[in-house]
Parts: sequence; C-alpha cells; structure tokens
Amino acid sequence: MALLEVENLSVRFGGVSALDDVSLGVHRGEIFGLIGPNGAGKTTLFNCLSGTLRPDKGRIAFEGDEIGRLRPYRRAQLGIARTFQNLQLFRGMTVLENLMLPVDARARRGMFADALRLPVARFEEGRAVEHARAILHLLRLADVADSPAGDLPVGVQRRVELGRALALRPKLLLLDEPGAGLDTKETAELARRLLEVRERFEITMLLVDHDMALVMRVCDYIHVLDFGRLISSGSPDHVREDPQVVRAYLGEEVA
Repeated sequence: MALLEVENLSVRFGGVSALDDVSLGVHRGEIFGLIGPNGAGKTTLFNCLSGTLRPDKGRIAFEGDEIGRLRPYRRAQLGIARTFQNLQLFRGMTVLENLMLPVDARARRGMFADALRLPVARFEEGRAVEHARAILHLLRLADVADSPAGDLPVGVQRRVELGRALALRPKLLLLDEPGAGLDTKETAELARRLLEVRERFEITMLLVDHDMALVMRVCDYIHVLDFGRLISSGSPDHVREDPQVVRAYLGEEVA
C-alpha cells in the first residue's frame, strides 16, 4: 500500500481545469518528483495534498485513511509537512529558534505540565532541542545556529526552511521548488542534503522543481503533469526517454 494515494482528483477554477482526473501513488522511503511547465497543476496538487485547497472531486488517502476534508494542521499532525517556494522563515530569529518553533508547536506536553516544569515537560524540551541540533548538523547549519535567519544567503535559508519542516518529524515531506533561486553549487549541496535526509530519517518526499538536474539526481520516481493531466510516470530514465515528456517539458537539455 502506498503511503499517499491520490485517486481521480479534479479541480476547476471557473472554466479552467487545473487538475483533471489525476491518480498517483507515493511509496514509503522514496523521493518522488512532480514536474511540468507553469500552469500544469503542480501547485494546485500540492495545495490539495497539504489541505489549503479542497478538490472538486476525488480522493486523497494517507496511510490508508481518507484525509481530503482535514484541515492543514490536522494533516501536519498526521505527519505531512510542506516547504514553500517563497521562503517563510522568521527572519529576525536565529536558525535554531526557527527550528524550535515547529517542535514546540507539536510538543506532546500539556500547558499544566509546562507551567509547573514537571518532568514530562523538561523531558520533551530536552528531546526537542536534541532533535533540532541533529537537524542542524545534518543540514550543515550548526555553524550558523545562532545567526538571524534573514542574514543568511538564500541557499542557506533554503536549508533552514527544510530543517523547519524536518523538525515536525514528518512521514511525508512536500518540497515546493526547494531549488528556486539557487546557483549550481547551492543546488548540488541541496541535492546531497536531501539524499542524506532520506537515509537518516527514512522520510518519504514529493518534490516539485523546475531544475531538471536536481529532479533527475535525487528522485527515484517521477510523475509528469501537462495541463492538469498526468501524462507519464516512471523512473528518471523512463521519463527522460519518453518522447512526449521530452517534447513538452525537458527539451534538448536532457534529451
């Protein structure tokens, strides 16, 4: 059984079909790519998966349970986290503080225990700090842990955003254009970190990006959208050699 299952998903905006009967699966422990040109429906699909948009029809299941009507915070509690193309960091807070915020929000202690500093509260706080510092080291952010996030280069901020999502201990991570604004060196660094994250935390990822080199390097499996329709699914080699995909999206760059 797939970790995430999408069945016959459709979304219309007025007379425009943003998603047209899309069905796909995302399996545990793998990195899946979702590609297509602007207007293909990638962001619409991400919004449906994260809960910020409700589809007109279709089914979304996570670990076998229907989640199509759940609010975003409930999906986050189930283990679905998302990063955004437009960085959403607290720029005046340090990198460590940015990582601690989602941990605190998901902490399992109650307000009563927290206020009285009961052992369970101290335990959860220590566990949260330990997890945050493990993420800092994995993403090569330990040296800037005490630096304001807004003072860092875009490539480093992208890793901070990734770290914030990892702090939620997700089972499924939705990555929306993580390579946006990065140069070649920064993109290669991001690719290494994503592969290490998958190995260390065994997190399943669904990645949207226009950087085909990044997608082809890190993804085990790729889904291709065209005008809201799923036109191809398969390994990077399969997608690279699919004539329809090459014509529509990849062009001569990777043909």
